Amino acid sequence: MTSPESVNTRYSLFLKRDCPTCQLILPVIDELRAAPNVALTIYSQDDPSFPEGGIAIDDSELEHSYRANIEVVPTLIRHGATAEQDARTQGWDRQLWRELSSIAELASELIEFKPGCGSKSQDPGMSEVLELKYGERKMVSREVELAASEDDIEACFDRGWSDGLPVVPPTPLRVLRMLHGTDRAADEVIGLIPPDNMSCTIEKVAINAVLAGCQPEYFPIVLASVEAALQDKFCMHGLLCTTYFSSPVIIVNGPVAKRIGMNSGINALGQGNRANATIGRALQLLIRNVGGGVPGGIDRATLGNPGKYSYCFAEDESDPDWPTLAQDRGYSRNESVVSVFAGEGLQGIVDQQSRTPESLSLSFAASLRSVAHNKLFGLADAILIVSPEHRRVFKQAGWSKEDLRTALYNALMTPGEAVVRGADGIAEGMPEKFKDKILNKFRDDGLHIVSLGGTAGMFSAIIGGWVASGERGSQLASQPFS
Repeated sequence: MTSPESVNTRYSLFLKRDCPTCQLILPVIDELRAAPNVALTIYSQDDPSFPEGGIAIDDSELEHSYRANIEVVPTLIRHGATAEQDARTQGWDRQLWRELSSIAELASELIEFKPGCGSKSQDPGMSEVLELKYGERKMVSREVELAASEDDIEACFDRGWSDGLPVVPPTPLRVLRMLHGTDRAADEVIGLIPPDNMSCTIEKVAINAVLAGCQPEYFPIVLASVEAALQDKFCMHGLLCTTYFSSPVIIVNGPVAKRIGMNSGINALGQGNRANATIGRALQLLIRNVGGGVPGGIDRATLGNPGKYSYCFAEDESDPDWPTLAQDRGYSRNESVVSVFAGEGLQGIVDQQSRTPESLSLSFAASLRSVAHNKLFGLADAILIVSPEHRRVFKQAGWSKEDLRTALYNALMTPGEAVVRGADGIAEGMPEKFKDKILNKFRDDGLHIVSLGGTAGMFSAIIGGWVASGERGSQLASQPFS
């Protein structure tokens, strides 16, 4: 036996019985252990009795393998004077083992090369399990213990964490996997979540993204949507408190939308796409679970709208000549940008007859007049959603998106006397002081135009805004991210 004082070189060897290459090198282990001035520590991943003789440390919990970042067995590591790794080799390569061990005739009877096997620490899903147990990143949120008899999904309902639909229980492992979607620190405070203005960490956002059913690759979009919603100009607190229909609408632009498979085409505002459905839901759940925005509490919506579950979509960016919403906001086409809008439900526009841009723009304008009320002007912003077939009408006539915007502005100019209170026998309308003025339906920067939808069907749509749109209410807010 080599005494500690006489050891010049220390080695660590990681093995598992269920590996033919590890079985192959058993004679090499004997040679290394017999070498003078060498100390060899063996870690066995699957059987502490392998190799025979009780010479291995039981690493069935894989803590040593995790800390040593073992990817393949066998792995031989040489340690320097400070016990830090000096060099390593994976699998069996006789020449490399000889160089690492400084034993010129090591394993003369063995074949020259045989690849190793995957380390058990690299089994599917195991890296996150081990990181949770042994890694430096620890959960900082309070962990809720469930009774053995509790159903985990029902427990989420019972504790009020759901929007009324089943949620994914946010186990520490699932939250850790979600946090892998960003390089931001879990304990970084992203802001104060209204209405209770509760401090919110990145980890809290991750918990609600898990509840919503997001995948980790969606997480940067979720974070950007939260940051956009927390901008003062969006007025999230007021949007929660209003009795109006509105809720956050999330529009995603840029390369990220294709990368994660968001829907900007057929049924883009409907069911069936996980990213669209869960990203919007994550923001809503965060507002509920962290900010306290619970219906019947601070959320006083008279009717609400189905979008309060989730209202999220990607814009169709297939036409390079048609600027995106993000470009309208000053960003480039290759930037990923999230925009949030205080919107109500969807209002359809059916026009299957217009074949000229003049007719179609007037048709759009006629429908836009009904946002909030035909006789209310300058109160609610709106998003006009132009379908691909309607967009083609403008393109074929040589109209740009800006041409459409100008045509809508002109078509929506209206004499005040036509929309004041009492006009046409309708009590609702604009105050009498606007009688002699020319009004436009929307304030400056109050009408936003996006494009999405399937390529068949001459149907476009409107998402009306909150009747407190503008500087003293809510404005569309955008947040770039990478």
